[in-house]
Amino acid sequence: MALNETYEAEIPIAVRIVNVPKNVVLTTDSADTLHVTVRDKGFTIATYLYSDRIRPVLINFNQFANKATERGSVTTSDLQRLIYPQLFASSKIVMIKPDKFVFYFNYGLSKRIPVRLRGRVLPSRSYYLANTKIWPQNVLVYASKKTLDSIHYIYTEELNLTNVEDTVVRNITLKKIPGVKLIPPSVKVSFYPDVLTEELVEVPIQAINMPQGKVLRTFPSKVRVRFTVGASKFRMVKPEMFTVVVDYHELESRASEKCQLHIRAFPNIVSGVKLDIEAVDYLIEQQ
Repeated sequence: MALNETYEAEIPIAVRIVNVPKNVVLTTDSADTLHVTVRDKGFTIATYLYSDRIRPVLINFNQFANKATERGSVTTSDLQRLIYPQLFASSKIVMIKPDKFVFYFNYGLSKRIPVRLRGRVLPSRSYYLANTKIWPQNVLVYASKKTLDSIHYIYTEELNLTNVEDTVVRNITLKKIPGVKLIPPSVKVSFYPDVLTEELVEVPIQAINMPQGKVLRTFPSKVRVRFTVGASKFRMVKPEMFTVVVDYHELESRASEKCQLHIRAFPNIVSGVKLDIEAVDYLIEQQ
């Protein structure tokens, strides 16, 4: 940088909202940053960039807050008026981003809202996601009544993980919403993968829709049911949690030497449920 040449440079300037009443909750960050493009000689620009001359801009809450709308707005001209006293007389403000500083507040209205994870977590092959925990599960949300009524969940920033085999713990920032203050602003999320294993149980075959006075006998009377389950949950699976049936109405409508078997129920912790055999011999007896 030639010190005697004229340059334009973007200078970050912190913003602070001051004189906030005790009964007011700022629902946007009280600390923010303006990006101010300034034109001046190289040595002046260097002073702004490499010294502590530029102090935070102080925005007086009472001057800019609209209590009826619970919103404050500082225009470009007001921002310039607050910034220029810190600059040398030779400096010219070319641009301010954003061109308007907006803040939100309320008088303590809040409610607790559940947190939801945004993103995808994919376990490795032969694994599945046994459990996911988020804590805290609910966060305190400060906002206007209209905004609070419209929010049903608070979502995290997007998280994408692949090939997960071991327990993973992450601190995740919550997605910001304009005019909303979140306490806390982040949550901890844990993912617990488990190894998938194929298992089987023997389940009795039951008859349904049988007419009174008739009994269905199948050969064999039990059938093996195969399924996939997490290794840590296999001991929770019992044969009585499965239901395998033969429907008499089906036998009436489609005469066959074998009856078709159907899985009617199984525990929700298993997947890939299938029968070793799908049809068996049968006999209908009169009682």
